[in-house]
Amino acid sequence: MVFKRRNPRTYLQMLTEAVWPRGGWTRAFHYVKHRIRRLPDNPHRIARGVGAGVFISFTPFYGFHFITAVISAWIVRGNLLAALLGTFFGNPITFPIIALFSMKFGHWLLGTKFDESQHDTLFGKFVGAAADLKHNVLAMFTDATAQWGNLYNFWNEIFLPYLVGGFIPGVIAGVIAYYLSEPIIEAYQKHRRKRLKDRFEKLRAKVHARAEQAAEKGKTSES
Repeated sequence: MVFKRRNPRTYLQMLTEAVWPRGGWTRAFHYVKHRIRRLPDNPHRIARGVGAGVFISFTPFYGFHFITAVISAWIVRGNLLAALLGTFFGNPITFPIIALFSMKFGHWLLGTKFDESQHDTLFGKFVGAAADLKHNVLAMFTDATAQWGNLYNFWNEIFLPYLVGGFIPGVIAGVIAYYLSEPIIEAYQKHRRKRLKDRFEKLRAKVHARAEQAAEKGKTSES
């Protein structure tokens, strides 16, 4: 294949690069910033898309952030590609901070608390919910009885508090992202248009000068 890697990456390398890109997160940030600034759209639409993507980063819809970002951008009439790029606000570095704060804030808003016992830790709740989900899928094709206990606890103690607690910080972060990115994108687009205009003017002047030189040579040869 034309685009096949000469040295295929191992699963460990792919997992490592998912947590820490080869060029580091600073390089990844600059790449996303560069792509956002060069999007061919109105600065207001691009900024709304960025805000929608940042907002979605505060939701617990892991694995569906791209889809939900597109839906959010469509609702606010933002640029869809900018929304996808905006989701990179959520990454392996920021996700633990976002998740911890959102869950604690959500429990505070709901007046609930996380019941962490010796045999029912955060990791244990994920494992239990996954076991119930697997069991219930298989139960659809067998005589087994569906089990909802672990899924119920996961919904009440993790997913719902995360969803509720991440909404307000997500809105605030999205609005901040909009107001920060809009003037930057607008200034960049104006600068780029000016640069392209200056380049065009120089090219036109060069073509005009060559035309005048050719005309003078023609007159000289005739005389």
